[in-house]
Amino acid sequence: MNIELTDLLDAGVHFGHQVKRWNPKSKGFVFDHRQGISVIDLAKTYEGLKSAYEFIEDVVSKGGEILLVGTKRQAQEIVRETATNTGMPFCVNRWMGGTLTNWKTITTSIAKYKKYQKMEADGSLAKLPKKEGSAIRREMDRMHRNFEGIVKMEKLPAAMFVVDVNYEDIAVAEARRTKVPVAAIVDTNSDPSTVDYAIPGNDDAVKSIRIILETIAEAIESGRSKRATRMAK
Repeated sequence: MNIELTDLLDAGVHFGHQVKRWNPKSKGFVFDHRQGISVIDLAKTYEGLKSAYEFIEDVVSKGGEILLVGTKRQAQEIVRETATNTGMPFCVNRWMGGTLTNWKTITTSIAKYKKYQKMEADGSLAKLPKKEGSAIRREMDRMHRNFEGIVKMEKLPAAMFVVDVNYEDIAVAEARRTKVPVAAIVDTNSDPSTVDYAIPGNDDAVKSIRIILETIAEAIESGRSKRATRMAK
């Protein structure tokens, strides 16, 4: 894991929320409250990040997929970029209820979306009556927003990585119900006990989100490399 405490400090990972928004359950990783802001103990951040790194590395080394979730504005592009670079599924638009708990229905909808994509590619969509074709294209736009990052996901993910457990509370709840382990950035306004691998940190600042996701991407690539080495043997 190529990251130091000073890197986390420079990225502002230690800046928590205002004290009035403090969740008492985050007490274990709060260093102090200063000028109305909760300050995160970066030693705890490093510890949590290392545990999450090792967990994700292990999951990927065994062939598992990590679903990356970050639908808040600050996280969307970073999550999409990380997923694209690592070849992992992602959700950066609205979390669609039932993505995990009603996966069978979701796969049926994805199959329909793929059918429309094929029709568009082979030109058969353009041959339909204008009204019918327009209706399908509108549905495809909606489907793209919903399925953009999971269209190639053939089964439930082996694990999930989340930016902001409060913002993504429905996704986290579904993961718990389906027993999909979760690693997540957990700020001072959140309850770390809702996830399996909590990374105490600023989940609002772009620099903070980016440095943590860069480390997660590193874990994914390391896991993939270990898997390739093992298969080669």
